[in-house]
Amino acid sequence: QVQLVESGGGLVQPGGSLRLSCQASGSTLNYYQVAWFRQGPGKEREEVICISHLDGNTYYTNAVKGRFTISRDTANNRVYLQMNSLIPEDTAVYYCNAKASPYDYWGQGTQVTVSS
Repeated sequence: QVQLVESGGGLVQPGGSLRLSCQASGSTLNYYQVAWFRQGPGKEREEVICISHLDGNTYYTNAVKGRFTISRDTANNRVYLQMNSLIPEDTAVYYCNAKASPYDYWGQGTQVTVSS
C-alpha cells in the first residue's frame, strides 16, 4: 500500500511558477511509474506528465510542453512537478498517481489557481 500526499499548490499570477510535491509513504516510488494528473473546472481528469520507473523517461501532454517538468527525489521518496510560465488554463486540482500493474494509487489533490 502506498500513501501519496501532494503539496505546493496555491494562487499564482499568470507567468509565475509553482513546484508541487508528491510525498510517498508505505513503499518506495522507485517501483512505480509516477504521473501528475489534473482536473480543471468542468473538465475531465487528464494526465499531464509522467516519469517511467523502467528507463527514467518522461512523457507529457502538448499543453505543458516546455513549461512543466517532473523529477524524482529518490532520497526523500518524492516526485516533483515544476510548473513554469503558468497560464489561467492550468488552473485545476493536481493529483499524483503511482502505478505498477495491478496497483494504482492516488493522492488527494492540491489546488492550483492561476489568476491575476
